[in-house]
Amino acid sequence: MKIEKNKVVFAAILAVIVIFLICYGILLTEPDPEEQQLLHTEIPALEQEQIEYDSKLDALNDLKEVKAQTAPSIYDENLLDSLGYYDPEYAEKEKERVVDSIYRANQKVYGDQESKTYARTSNQKHIPAEPSPEVQQQERQVVRQELGLEHQLFFAAATSTSLKTTPINTSSTHVVQAVVDGDQVVKANSRIRLRLTASVSLQGRKIPKNTLVFGTISFQPNRALITIEQIHHHPVTLVAYDLQDGLEGIYVENNFRAQASREVMDDVLQDINIPSLPQVSGISQLLRRDNRNVKVTVLNNYRMLLKIK
Repeated sequence: MKIEKNKVVFAAILAVIVIFLICYGILLTEPDPEEQQLLHTEIPALEQEQIEYDSKLDALNDLKEVKAQTAPSIYDENLLDSLGYYDPEYAEKEKERVVDSIYRANQKVYGDQESKTYARTSNQKHIPAEPSPEVQQQERQVVRQELGLEHQLFFAAATSTSLKTTPINTSSTHVVQAVVDGDQVVKANSRIRLRLTASVSLQGRKIPKNTLVFGTISFQPNRALITIEQIHHHPVTLVAYDLQDGLEGIYVENNFRAQASREVMDDVLQDINIPSLPQVSGISQLLRRDNRNVKVTVLNNYRMLLKIK
């Protein structure tokens, strides 16, 4: 009798399914171990029998000393301070501490010796002799003369300085406070706009606060020089000084050494005029054009002082 393969495969699959269902049902019927109540606490069995001693002394003598084992440190023990912190400069600090302690100890000894010396000298009472009435009268006269001389010098200095309330003319030294009015990009021979931060009198004219003043720019190495020739169509000669360093002009962070040399070269090239060589004129114009392209950015409210030249 020949058994068909299809029936064998079907029977095997059916048997596997039945076995799976039976196993799954057994798992569902088993009680949950977490829900079981603990009825009796088990004690682990001792591997060795407990030794009984006749006295406490024998039990203490039988105790074995257990040595504490510590892991080796990853740092050098010579570089650990008293609190256990690692300090790579601990050796140098320890040397400094020893030297300072010796120095303080010696200083204390010297101080004690000096205090004893002062105590000895202080015990010796020195009674100064009273000056005679003639000497006292001379001292009072000298004090009066010194006070009178100091008063004269004070008022003489006050009258010769800026304590005078008379208006200042152009021949005297005067300082005008001003700031840059807005961010401006300037170059050689261009104008810069300034604003006065205080009122001032020049040549008998009262110039109010916040008056706009225009100056002319010129360059030097790391400096931008400002010259003012008129205020409200009144001729003056003022030069700007940087309030931070007190030097003439505005300090420029960029290096304008090469640009300043080009300024000098521009003055030299202006004197070159050879009719037979037109190429020289073209080269000079090219260098002058490059020189005029140097620009500087001046920030708003940059403080400066205007002094009469």
